[in-house]
Amino acid sequence: MPIGIICAIPQELVELEAALVAETVERRAGLDFLQGRLEGREVVLVGAGIGKVNTAMVTTLLVDRFGADPVIFSGVAGGLDPALHIGDVVVADRTVQHDAGVIEERRLTTYQAGHVPFFNPTDRLGYAVPEPLLAKVRAALEGVSLPPLSRRAGGTDGRPRIVFGTILSGDQYIHCEATRERLFRELGGKAVEMEGGALAQVCEAFGVGWLDIRALSDLAGGTSRFDFATFVEEVAASSAAILRHLLPRL
Repeated sequence: MPIGIICAIPQELVELEAALVAETVERRAGLDFLQGRLEGREVVLVGAGIGKVNTAMVTTLLVDRFGADPVIFSGVAGGLDPALHIGDVVVADRTVQHDAGVIEERRLTTYQAGHVPFFNPTDRLGYAVPEPLLAKVRAALEGVSLPPLSRRAGGTDGRPRIVFGTILSGDQYIHCEATRERLFRELGGKAVEMEGGALAQVCEAFGVGWLDIRALSDLAGGTSRFDFATFVEEVAASSAAILRHLLPRL
């Protein structure tokens, strides 16, 4: 069965699309699903657009129409953990939809998507990557290093880090230092984006594996919109490089 690969924006898609071999195209829901081989593996690659609804729709099609397993998101994210820097890569071991929950006294308390504490309560928060798949990814990335970012993209002589941890998802672009600090403090997210939580929810429902690989294009604070525009293309290439390294090993 093929591996499904999702990107949200053209900057995330371009390198993977260029490397795809012997592709055919099937158009569904106004999107092009590119079928071919990448690093020797059969894949279906698609640019889904931004947000959880787009990702849920595309993930459903990849699994139900194309038989994909696992489904992998490759792209960029905003950093939440102050120990991380632009260019570092976060591989999710869990995703949480930070914009789902209960609003009381003008404040959102995050709760498991699809649940309400007083109606269908649950002790869960978020979705974990299936352990056998996560163990395989950890082993495959052991000792892997990425080249430093260019000076144009704010790089130094240090190489970007590859870390595992919680990634938060919500249909909001975070351009606020106070929100960045709160999301890290309360939910422990290392990065924040707009798609991975939906990917995980759909894949779990279908019983297939999933991965969310994100290179940090900004630090989700007061300058994030400017950082994103400056760094997104080069940083997205790091996420694509990690994905291409993993494909033959999955």
